[in-house]
Amino acid sequence: MATRADASGRNFDLQSAVRDVTALYVQANPHSRAQYERAQASMPGGNTRTGMFYTPFPLAIERAAGATLTDVDGHTYTDFVGDFSAGLYGHSHPVIREALQAALDDGMAYGSASPYEERLAALVCARIPSVEQVRFTNSGTEANTMALVTARAVSGKDTVMVFEGGYHGGTIYFGRKSAPINMPFPFLIAPYNDAGEATRLIAGNAQRLAAVLVEPMQGASGAIPGSAEFLKALREACTAHGVLLIFDEVMTSRVAREGRQGQLGITPDMTTLGKYIGGGISCGAFGGPAGIMARYDPSKPGAYVHHGTFNNNVLMLRAGAAGLEKVFTPPVQAALNDEGIALREALNGLGARHGAPFQVTGLGSIMTMHFQREPLRSIRDIRPRDERLRQLLHLHLIDRGFFTTRRGYMALSLVVGADDRAGLVDAIDEFLGHHGHLLDSAPEGSPIDDWPASAGVTCTD
Repeated sequence: MATRADASGRNFDLQSAVRDVTALYVQANPHSRAQYERAQASMPGGNTRTGMFYTPFPLAIERAAGATLTDVDGHTYTDFVGDFSAGLYGHSHPVIREALQAALDDGMAYGSASPYEERLAALVCARIPSVEQVRFTNSGTEANTMALVTARAVSGKDTVMVFEGGYHGGTIYFGRKSAPINMPFPFLIAPYNDAGEATRLIAGNAQRLAAVLVEPMQGASGAIPGSAEFLKALREACTAHGVLLIFDEVMTSRVAREGRQGQLGITPDMTTLGKYIGGGISCGAFGGPAGIMARYDPSKPGAYVHHGTFNNNVLMLRAGAAGLEKVFTPPVQAALNDEGIALREALNGLGARHGAPFQVTGLGSIMTMHFQREPLRSIRDIRPRDERLRQLLHLHLIDRGFFTTRRGYMALSLVVGADDRAGLVDAIDEFLGHHGHLLDSAPEGSPIDDWPASAGVTCTD
């Protein structure tokens, strides 16, 4: 293959670099390409989960074990995606496998209460300060939906304050504006990490605000942590004006034993959970004080109805309880966070050493790589960059045997080892050595969509 590069492998221009790495990817993965082409006949875009798609076509993974993925072409990769935080335990943890096997042996789909739901519920309530009682769902999207309808029903008000860049599931998504398929609630969209503006908006809209829904770290928009000042300001303003504060800790519950709320000493009125809570099986949860959650007690007149065939499926309940009780103990949680912090620091050190616009943000074992030097406090700070930069890094890492995401998001699992992390650092070091000079010269891209017209924009789609 012809390539415009010097003897060291440094490409002279971005277009050539992307062309070369993409051609290598296509050549190496004919069966993934064929699988993608077949899938387009029965699924729009050949997939049923938008975040799994990337150009020129996604890898088709057919099996996994530990921290290793194997695709249909027989290539293996170290998994740094961790199923976007749901794969905390890796792909074949013996404790999780034992729990699942026991559940299979004892039968599935009881259609009844079981002792297993109480066990997982007790473990969750013991960990999360704001959760005295909890109910399970099948995903984080469902959990956030249930928390919002609960807040609206309890408060008698209809509007929900959310934040630019917020992601609370497939139907509650605010990138640079509200997604067209969002739930049809009146949403008040505020800037993230702006304590003053958030306080002003809560005070000015308290009569119609049922809840403020916030991620203590915005995951989908770049692993950008909410500052303690910002989150405390939300707590104080919600308390002062009678508005329920909901923490979406679907991701951040893993950064400390008591979640980000316990780490900061800020107790919301309700909390939503998901991802790893089910031991790798589809799961979500929403909870809060007994005074709110008692509305779901079916033994009481006028109770809210919350059905869901798989809310208490035994595979999730038993795998989730085994994981929290026997594997993801507080010392293990702390060690994983330390590993994530060390990896993030090592990667940030590469950006500084190469003098490249490259930084990694995040909390604990969750992080995202960015091609810029400027500090990031919200999605407003993310410079639109040429999408070819992400393609270049992503396919470079795949070529080196590391599975990450196109947008640069990574979530460590418990089975990713020190050698794996060191290998990733070396691969990114190599990337910056060969291509770092292209990062500053790359043209700015276009935002995916427009910013909200102004702070406090109301969306009722």
